[in-house]
Amino acid sequence: MTKKTLACRILDKTGTPYSLHPYEWSEEALDAVSVADKLHLDPSQVFKTLVLRGDKTGVLVAVIPGSSHIDLKRLAKATGNKSVDMVPVKDLQALTGYVRGGVSPLGMKKSYPCYIDSAVRGRPTISISAGQRGLQIFLAGDDLIMAVQGSVADISSTPDSNQGG
Repeated sequence: MTKKTLACRILDKTGTPYSLHPYEWSEEALDAVSVADKLHLDPSQVFKTLVLRGDKTGVLVAVIPGSSHIDLKRLAKATGNKSVDMVPVKDLQALTGYVRGGVSPLGMKKSYPCYIDSAVRGRPTISISAGQRGLQIFLAGDDLIMAVQGSVADISSTPDSNQGG
């Protein structure tokens, strides 16, 4: 049996339904598309957790579909910043308590503002990191919004949506 992580215990405490799904991981394949492949999911179902820093607000969290890219301009606008930048990987563990490839939007060291891409709404099943490499939590998109008390905004773009304009 898989040991429950802090993220799981947070969901248990709120009575949020979820299931745990372990998978084989490697240092070379920590991205959401690789995780989706291992779990036989569409990459748009696997939501990745990104940690960024805004010029006005400081550290914040963005959760977007694995098939998308973060749109820094949209995120800055949604968060009231002029600009936002990714936090260096070397700073992740100190800020969140998690390592690259195992960052969950639930249970970080501090409670940072969390912005979730609007693609999450109404989805019956999405996947997020359980807070360790090789373990994902499946839950409903709207349940994630509630669990992290997240703000929903259009903060990502798909690779082909940037054409022509």
